[in-house]
Amino acid sequence: MPDDGPRMMNLSALRGDSEFNSLRPQRFADFAGQKQVVDNLSVMIDAARIRQEPVEHILFSGPPGLGKTTLAHLIANEMQTTLVASSGPLMDKPGDLVAILSSLSTGQVFFLDEIHRLPRTVEETLYSAMEDFKVDIVTGSGPGARTITLPLERFTLVGATTRSGMLSAPLRDRFGGQFHLEFYTPEELATIISRATAGMELEIDDKARLFLAAHSRGTPRIALRLLRRVRDFVQVSGEVRITEQSARDALERIGIGALGLDRMDREILAAIIQRFSGGPVGLETLSAVFHEEKDVLAEVHEPYMLKLGLLARTPRGRVATARAYEYLGLAVPKDLPAAPLFDDESGD
Repeated sequence: MPDDGPRMMNLSALRGDSEFNSLRPQRFADFAGQKQVVDNLSVMIDAARIRQEPVEHILFSGPPGLGKTTLAHLIANEMQTTLVASSGPLMDKPGDLVAILSSLSTGQVFFLDEIHRLPRTVEETLYSAMEDFKVDIVTGSGPGARTITLPLERFTLVGATTRSGMLSAPLRDRFGGQFHLEFYTPEELATIISRATAGMELEIDDKARLFLAAHSRGTPRIALRLLRRVRDFVQVSGEVRITEQSARDALERIGIGALGLDRMDREILAAIIQRFSGGPVGLETLSAVFHEEKDVLAEVHEPYMLKLGLLARTPRGRVATARAYEYLGLAVPKDLPAAPLFDDESGD
């Protein structure tokens, strides 16, 4: 029998095991990185407390794993309220959204992940909920149809997206706070790894900590995942602490290379250079070559390679840069054009 209840999700199941979630900071003061974002969030929350009203709606954008979910939890914690979570793909119809919104209490935080994947009809229902804290429900059909206005408690919507360009202007403009999360520095990741090892009761050398940070693609979620895999190898081998050599050996065994690139990253670079003469090549073509969803290529693999300067986007597609050739140990073509000054989202 289908479940017609509110389509909320289990964040522990979505984001990893209970150990991963137990490592989340509980206060802004414990959050490493994203200083400007955290500072501005703190001001918004302090101001809301002074006015004794819920925080304005907040939108987080940026690549996966940078802390959007964690920050949503921290907003709820700082406002001394609870968080209800769901995801854009779970919102099939307006009724799915209304079921959750109508269950929220005053000041409660509603975290909506992958908000860019909301169906248009659901998104339009969200407009009046965000702005006027009410939704219109149509009952019946034909000449007998009528509209009922359902008032809502004043809640705070925290939206998260990895594809901010896919958000419509009417939806984006309804968020009072809009924050783009950047990749973390190795020093910030090293701090996160230190706190994680303490929570996991692990011993780790400083060089090992910095080595893992340098191979974590600027992403805390990846840093914690690599830490757990290294822990596996160390414990199985009977060692009592993580050293730089044990970390290096473990990453090599799971296919993580220089700069933190994995096998798929390297294959993408090699394909662009060797099969498509360095590009340009569209995302659709790469998707067909690797039998991988375009969203995975665009959201998981591409952002960090763009940041490293290994790839560039042009109106005609992705191109490999001189640094990509050097990374793979290949001769750089003499006629290789300079990378564009500005990335272009097109070329799909």
